[in-house]
Amino acid sequence: MSNLRFNAIKNLQNGEKEILGYDNKKITSLFASNVFTAKSQREYLSDEAYKSLTNSIKTGSKIDRKMAEQIANGMKAWAMEKGVTHFTHWFQPLTGGTAEKHDSFFTLKGDGTPLEIFDGDALTQQEPDASSFPNGGIRATFEARGYTAWDPTSPAFILETAMGKTMCIPTIFISYSGESLDTKTPLLKALDLVNKASLDVCHLFDKNICRVAPTLGWEQEYFVIEESLANARPDILATGRTLYGHTPAKGQQLDDHYFGAIPERVFAYMQDFEQEAYKLGIPLRTRHNEVAPSQFECAPIFEEVNIAVDHNSLLMDVMNRVAKRHKLKVLMHEKPFAGVNGSGKHNNWSLATDTGINLLAPGKTPRTNLMFLTFFVNVLKAVHDHADLLRASIASSNNDHRLGANEAPPAIISVFIGKYLTDVLNEVETRVTGKFSEQDEVILKMDIHKNIPELLMDNTDRNRTSPFAFTGNKFEFRAVGSSANCAWPMTILNTIMADTLINFKKEVEALMEKGDKKEIAILQVIRKYITDSKNICFEGDNYSEAWAQEAAKRGLNNFKDTPRALDVFGKDKTKDLFKNHGIFTHIETEARHEIMLEEYVKKVQIEARLMGYLASNSILPPSIQYQNTLIENVKGLKDIGLKPESYRSQLEIIEVISKHINAISDHVEQMIEARKKANNLDDMHKRAVAYCDEVKPYFDTIRYHADKLELIVDDKLWALPKYREMLFLR
Repeated sequence: MSNLRFNAIKNLQNGEKEILGYDNKKITSLFASNVFTAKSQREYLSDEAYKSLTNSIKTGSKIDRKMAEQIANGMKAWAMEKGVTHFTHWFQPLTGGTAEKHDSFFTLKGDGTPLEIFDGDALTQQEPDASSFPNGGIRATFEARGYTAWDPTSPAFILETAMGKTMCIPTIFISYSGESLDTKTPLLKALDLVNKASLDVCHLFDKNICRVAPTLGWEQEYFVIEESLANARPDILATGRTLYGHTPAKGQQLDDHYFGAIPERVFAYMQDFEQEAYKLGIPLRTRHNEVAPSQFECAPIFEEVNIAVDHNSLLMDVMNRVAKRHKLKVLMHEKPFAGVNGSGKHNNWSLATDTGINLLAPGKTPRTNLMFLTFFVNVLKAVHDHADLLRASIASSNNDHRLGANEAPPAIISVFIGKYLTDVLNEVETRVTGKFSEQDEVILKMDIHKNIPELLMDNTDRNRTSPFAFTGNKFEFRAVGSSANCAWPMTILNTIMADTLINFKKEVEALMEKGDKKEIAILQVIRKYITDSKNICFEGDNYSEAWAQEAAKRGLNNFKDTPRALDVFGKDKTKDLFKNHGIFTHIETEARHEIMLEEYVKKVQIEARLMGYLASNSILPPSIQYQNTLIENVKGLKDIGLKPESYRSQLEIIEVISKHINAISDHVEQMIEARKKANNLDDMHKRAVAYCDEVKPYFDTIRYHADKLELIVDDKLWALPKYREMLFLR
């Protein structure tokens, strides 16, 4: 193993670094060239088929069999003209990644004549094995049938590799009995739900609005290291993070990496994956160095949520694939290196109307600002009432390593809104009374539109410690992990927003039925929601212990680990919320809960097994070898008659090494026993808690002693590439 480390370092030092050339084309000439866009649809489809597809995208109406055949023929013609030979239904199962099963256009007629076929049935439906994907007990292993079904709202695209081209059709994935087994199906339901709920509230202000689309702009953080060094780290290959490794003398203390000059090879890699992304219609806009060494970020222009989610999942695949041809390794794990910043995926979310209005952007008139305040306060109420669900939406074993650290918000869900909006809400709460007189109607004309836009001039500093922060015209959900699929937090966020808007409309209508003017009724409910959601708002340092204590006084939960954060999915309130809005049945919610617990257990289990393996095979052997060298040295010094004082330091080092070796060996054995006990628990929740409370605590202890040995043992004997090599070698 040590040979892998030193060979990798030697090759790098000898200048064996390949920097691939860059195809200097205009982005506009590349953008969406491998996407079946509206322009391509217009070219390859009949008017009838084009209108049918467009109408389906806009209204969600079903495409009939005849039109599906025409659309399939048009897609095939477009794809084959670009050299495509195969097609696949591209879907997002509950694995955290994407899946695809390729089929060829090629077939044979009865007389043996070869031809290319792609019909309506192939477009609309495929049949992968549903039992082979996470299903939470919905499917038995002998019940294999599941279905992927075309999602017309997300355009088909061509995945291009050095070995061929494949047409990918974004789809949902459901079981034979109709339960959703993916991330897209519930997301689409949640988006439709929030559209209808938002429209109902919008029509209190503007009847011309016909559609409300949630928008998303994600920020993808990641690390880039040498592929050869990563290959010498079994922990990185198996878990995505380093289970061992002492922090280097120089890390991020000097704050000299953030926004610094991008290393040449990384720059070439960025250029390459950006070009691939542009071809796929992913509108990347920003790239820069992040805070930690070897950490970077890319971000696109915001899009409608469904498309943005697909694009993020696709980009992560592209980034991994492109990294290989640059002999680099991209790490999406939330905390690949201890002691330096981890990686997140901030989800910037808003609501946009088909009339061009951002419902979370302050307006310029009292009426538009009343609409802004309505939606803004509904967000606060949704987060307040369903904070535990939001926390669960970003829960994972990976993110547990990051949440609460200095670069990430804590596990306590709170909202930052800034000084000016806090003042506005206080004014509404103070001035709106329980019963209005004619004089009180002046509140409707208050000049909030003169104060709110000041936010756009950055008069309120952005709070980087808040997990859910208002940033002028959107909310930034900062707690989402870098490896996460955005679909899950977006499903939760849009569902709870829709639920709150539905209740808001009912409460406003109830007051109007009692005789209140519409605007007065709206303000009354807004005031009530401001009061109800006060506890969720916090403007200070979310990292401080004082906030943790204050949050407890406010009744806000602090779930520091995934198993307990996921408990909310077992509550009747949660199951009823999803069922009543048609997102999940009770069975589907319970299955999701089971899947997430099982994923947590398996990931911690893999890390535990690997920690034991590396301790026995990569940590202890070189330590013992070095100890034996010191012992021989001490014996030699004794033999030549030197006084004990001459080899006192060596004896002390030998003793220290023995202490660390014994500690590692003992704790590994104890960890194995704890793992065995946890594995004997049939209940998945109990097993997850056992892994969290009884197995995982050994990680830090074992690592502490191993990392101490790394500082002592002869560098030439140490097998695992060190942080100073992985984070700084270029």
